[in-house]
Amino acid sequence: MSGTDEKEGGASAFVPSRRTVLALGAAAASTVVTVRPALAQAAGSALTCEIPVPRPQAAGSYIAPDGTLVAPGTPGAAPPLARPLTGEEARVLLRGSTPPGLSPQSAQAYANYIRRLQAGMSGFTCYASLQMPR
Repeated sequence: MSGTDEKEGGASAFVPSRRTVLALGAAAASTVVTVRPALAQAAGSALTCEIPVPRPQAAGSYIAPDGTLVAPGTPGAAPPLARPLTGEEARVLLRGSTPPGLSPQSAQAYANYIRRLQAGMSGFTCYASLQMPR
């Protein structure tokens, strides 16, 4: 009951009992079963998360081609989006494609805005999850 099998010859090396080995194996198997769905859920949620462009605190601001926020009416600036981008839409933008309904110039401005997101800003967690390898 000490958790080890007695070894003949009086050696003091630790040898786990069968019961200990089976318990460890069961714990490892349940960990694998628990972690895999969590990883799959994280990958799926990265595509459904949202990135507001611009962030709610800057509602009404336009987005310059370099991704900075500028005053409405600034020449060459893209208007704010009516709804947040989904993770999938953001991924398309970040790969250099233009989603339907956007001009190439606006798409580039929005992609640059997303790249400039920092910790603490709305949408940063979504952007960070898009950067994680699958």
